[in-house]
Amino acid sequence: MIGRRITYRTADGVRIPGTWRHAFIRNGSYFLTDLFIYADGLIDCWGLVTIEEFEEKLRTGWVATTLPDGAEASAHGLAHWKFSEPRSRLTPELLVAEVRDTIDQLNRRPDSTGRCLAAVDAFLADRTVENRAAAHTAFLAIPVSQRRYALGDMDSKDWPLRVLVAGPGGQTYLPSDPSVSQEAYDRALAYFEERARWSTERHTRVPSDGPAAPHAPAVQLCHSYPTKPVADPGRLGLRNDYPASITVGEVVYPSVAHGYWARSAAQPDVCSAITAADTAAAARKLAAGAPRREGWEHVRAAVMTSLLRAKYDQHPELAEILLATDDATVIYDDMDSAFWGDNAGRGRNWTGRLLELVRSELHMQRNGIPGL
Repeated sequence: MIGRRITYRTADGVRIPGTWRHAFIRNGSYFLTDLFIYADGLIDCWGLVTIEEFEEKLRTGWVATTLPDGAEASAHGLAHWKFSEPRSRLTPELLVAEVRDTIDQLNRRPDSTGRCLAAVDAFLADRTVENRAAAHTAFLAIPVSQRRYALGDMDSKDWPLRVLVAGPGGQTYLPSDPSVSQEAYDRALAYFEERARWSTERHTRVPSDGPAAPHAPAVQLCHSYPTKPVADPGRLGLRNDYPASITVGEVVYPSVAHGYWARSAAQPDVCSAITAADTAAAARKLAAGAPRREGWEHVRAAVMTSLLRAKYDQHPELAEILLATDDATVIYDDMDSAFWGDNAGRGRNWTGRLLELVRSELHMQRNGIPGL
């Protein structure tokens, strides 16, 4: 299972999603290391290999699933120890099966558990001997270490599943289980009927707080250098450096960018010079060469929020452009700042986030919803 262990590697400019797990490498002695598994089927165990090459490394013991008594191991400078009566739940076959499942999960396609549950659904819809046998085979194809998680129910674990596919009078894969009685089988059937009802209700339930993801396609505001206002700026008007003057207190700033950089400067004369700069680029340049206001990094997001609110409050035509982006994710490029810009996924995109916040506030005002 992937859980929260998400990583990636870059191949030919493309991000390949991946995850990792622990493994022992035997290179003379044993080393505890990370085994990286990627969606394109490559596995990094001290070098990228295919799944077939990974199986060969397991066969030769270079990737170790058994640990002999007295063997020495280390964890790359963290610790060094010697095994005493080691026990491992893994076998080469089990580890390969788990890795194959992980590759399926990274590609969002059914893994062995998904294929098993599909076979179970087919059996429940048409309860033939052949369909039960197919479901039983699919269940046993799930790595034994993952079977208890197949139903996602840690109270019942896989009991209903192993009883259902075994059938009345059958034997489950666990030697300690008794032969399946008719009563146990009926309880398993009732479990799946109830599970189907829960599933139907879950899929038809309307989220109380609306959708989790936007339905409108993302909007990208590419880096630009606008120098004068135009009659129909389109989304260019959403850039902070677009020349749309705003009044804050008694000061008029030629753009949001002018206001931001002027407020960042510690010296009053520099603030005035930045405010009077011909372009937003010139304002940024003046600010970059001047002392910054103390603690600026702690207040900059609040300052930017207030400037954006002023812009869209004082320029209704630009507010309409922002509202027209619907609920789209706003991706803002800023080649000079990884904090404010998305910058091809390498930045934090705070300008985009704040534009979405201001857009939501505009929707609130338009719909007559009172604020706090």
